[in-house]
Amino acid sequence: MTSPTPGPQPSRVYQNHHLDSTRWASWTPRDGDVVVASPYKAGSTWTQQILAMLLGGTPEAILALRSLSVWVEAWFGRGSTQELANTLHVLPDRRVLKTHLPLDGLPFYPQVRYLVVGRDPRDVFMSLFNHYGSYTDFAYDTFNDPPHRVGEPLPRCPDDPRALWKDWICRGWFPWESEGYPFWSNMYNMQTYWDCREEPNLLFLHHSDMLRDLARQARRIARFLGIDASEERIALTVETTTFSNVKRAIANATPPPEAPKNDRPQMLARGLDGFFHRGTNGRWQEILTPEDLTLYEQAKQRVLTPECATWLEHGGDIGGCD
Repeated sequence: MTSPTPGPQPSRVYQNHHLDSTRWASWTPRDGDVVVASPYKAGSTWTQQILAMLLGGTPEAILALRSLSVWVEAWFGRGSTQELANTLHVLPDRRVLKTHLPLDGLPFYPQVRYLVVGRDPRDVFMSLFNHYGSYTDFAYDTFNDPPHRVGEPLPRCPDDPRALWKDWICRGWFPWESEGYPFWSNMYNMQTYWDCREEPNLLFLHHSDMLRDLARQARRIARFLGIDASEERIALTVETTTFSNVKRAIANATPPPEAPKNDRPQMLARGLDGFFHRGTNGRWQEILTPEDLTLYEQAKQRVLTPECATWLEHGGDIGGCD
């Protein structure tokens, strides 16, 4: 392993009911590490599943992502920073880590590969509403009750998606954000990566492209990471990680008896089945009004460059070997 040579380092600290970006200080990067980065509800878990399969995993392995691929900045139910450091240390090469941080809150190393996953913000919102609206009382207690929580508690999800939309598209959680409330930014998050898209160790993946041609995107990932994936491995990856097959695997899985109390099935009303809701795009057209979409256009102009906005809405191959 070569000694880490840092690139741009974090200029902001993200701490709230979900996040503590300072936990990334527990990470000592290794050559070959992979970081899957997305704001949230854009396809990061799907990308982790694809990686697990490309790296030689089995269909059963995709159900154990929490132990195989660590969400580093999540502080709830994840142990102390020392426990995190120990976990990261014992993970075998090639490590796959997950982040929902913008690039200005994340350590950046040239020898690490970053997979940046994007999605139309309106589709992100619909998926977020389903996820947020499924939080149980246990989930709110987990996020809000610990004395070391930084900032205000996470409010309850409104019943009306349009009520959430007006806050989410017009208000930020952190002072430098203007959208994403009550979580963190979606558009600003993606723009921080887009501004560095010429970096050779960034590969952009779009949720719609993955829906349209998953085999092509799996090949892009394999090339970018230097994985010698046969067509048989690509085919198995696609078969295993299609949305319907993941849902089926979850429905047929039996939770292990040693599963911790705060595991996801108790955080969401429908458990893991609720986490993987529909996986489709365009549902916002049935919900958002012309007035709501005007707010969306204003947010795009406020936060995104035109090129980044176009990519988020339509996709296209960016970065890596393309």
